[in-house]
Amino acid sequence: MSPRSPLAPGGTTDPAPDLSDEVRHALAVTRRGCDELLPEAEWVAKLARSEATGQPLRIKLGLDPTAPDIHLGHTVVLNKLRQLQDLGHTVIFLIGDFTSMIGDPSGRNATRPPLTREQIEANAKTYYAQASLVLDPARTEIRYNSEWSDPLGARGMIELAAKYTVARMLERDDFTKRFKAGTPISVHELLYPLMQGYDSVALRSDLELGGTDQKFNLLVGRALQSEYGQAPQCILTMPLLEGLDGVEKMSKSKGNYIGISEPANTMFAKLLSISDTLMWKYFTLLSFRPEAEIARLKADVDGGRNPKDAKVMLALEVTERFHGAAAAEAALADFEHRARGGIPDQIPEVTLSGAPLAIGALLKQAGLVPSTSEALRLIEQGGVRVDGDTVSDKALKLAPGRFVVQVGKRKFARVTLS
Repeated sequence: MSPRSPLAPGGTTDPAPDLSDEVRHALAVTRRGCDELLPEAEWVAKLARSEATGQPLRIKLGLDPTAPDIHLGHTVVLNKLRQLQDLGHTVIFLIGDFTSMIGDPSGRNATRPPLTREQIEANAKTYYAQASLVLDPARTEIRYNSEWSDPLGARGMIELAAKYTVARMLERDDFTKRFKAGTPISVHELLYPLMQGYDSVALRSDLELGGTDQKFNLLVGRALQSEYGQAPQCILTMPLLEGLDGVEKMSKSKGNYIGISEPANTMFAKLLSISDTLMWKYFTLLSFRPEAEIARLKADVDGGRNPKDAKVMLALEVTERFHGAAAAEAALADFEHRARGGIPDQIPEVTLSGAPLAIGALLKQAGLVPSTSEALRLIEQGGVRVDGDTVSDKALKLAPGRFVVQVGKRKFARVTLS
């Protein structure tokens, strides 16, 4: 298959002049922000058939509950799923409770430790509730892949494994690199793409979504569907969203994430902290604004408008989606208040003993810094304030009393010291 269709976002080629307006619109919705749509001609044919028969297409997204929280990086594919759901198609939100026990090796340079059943069940409890903030629960089919994977048994697993070769499996980029480097690849890791592909067979998927790092696994689904006599699914890959650092993909383990269940003020402030350049990718992948409106906004910024104006619009939209309009407006007011040197209305209350207490120890015990040495480093940089006054003395000791302590721009605590 070609690496990218000429009809991908930004292309000007007309796919077929005889398409109906409905199919053209559905194709435009599918393309928006995507990395690849493969094979596009098959997807157009599926859309046309769906329109002619009135039969909705089955569109699948699988997520392994490897952590209890969903972040904005996850919502890139969830947003696309919702857009296709709004076109009237059947959306399947698949929780990979079985595949989580294997551990997705995508992008890994070492074997990933499988999760325990208890960890998986605990994480899965919150997954769908959070996904429902994006999807329409009334129109979403929720499934667990243990439904069909557990009953396979040893015989079924062997029969499934016979439908794919080791040579094709080792074509996967991360497996190839690890094999050449002599890095161990456990046999169970080779089963992961097979089991994800078998999900598509069990669900009779017409389209599967995933990040760009999932392309190989999605293609395995196409191959297995053909082996089982089904029409192969099309695949739609979405770009990976960089986190707050603007370098690594958003990940809770890297600490560069924005969780969708985080408080509104935190979400808003984090969104305003992204770079002016990265902001436009966030607009493309997270905003529901029309593409023409985003293009006009970018032109305005390129013409001299303050990029913060655009960033505030993005932060308001995303925060409102998960917390409501009132909370988003309150988060904006809080941010502006803090930017003027004000103190947030709601900050943690901490009670400590041992006065007089050294400032470094106080910051650590209050949970504002990970270590005393980090506290002293921040004091040297002028990043610590007590009741609004910058602390410059690393040997400062605080007597009993009540203080508002600030570290950096966003960390506050109201400390009662006795």
